[in-house]
Amino acid sequence: MASLPAYVSLLHTGQSESFDPAIIRSDMERGLAKQRVGNSRVVRKLQVSLLFETREDALAFEDWYFNTIKRVGFFDVKHPLTGAVMPMRFENANIGELTPLTGGYHIASRSVILEYLR
Repeated sequence: MASLPAYVSLLHTGQSESFDPAIIRSDMERGLAKQRVGNSRVVRKLQVSLLFETREDALAFEDWYFNTIKRVGFFDVKHPLTGAVMPMRFENANIGELTPLTGGYHIASRSVILEYLR
């Protein structure tokens, strides 16, 4: 399996994580709604920024995205909270906009949402 390239850094500022609890909820005529577990595993979403320290890294990342994971593939990422390496993919195959942090894209970033199963 592919891995997130070593030249890509995950920025910790602005990082967040969420998940859909995957429950089935049935409203009742009276009282609280009934709830039950719908799936044994849930989809977790990790919002991060990817940092590229050179223009070449930003271009190489696009090449990795199109040719290695073919836009929809899973790749191994070291989870910033747990430190465990786990397979993740880009939500909706979206890698966001490339944003220059210095002139000439010498340093740039992309805001992405990674999704994985817990």
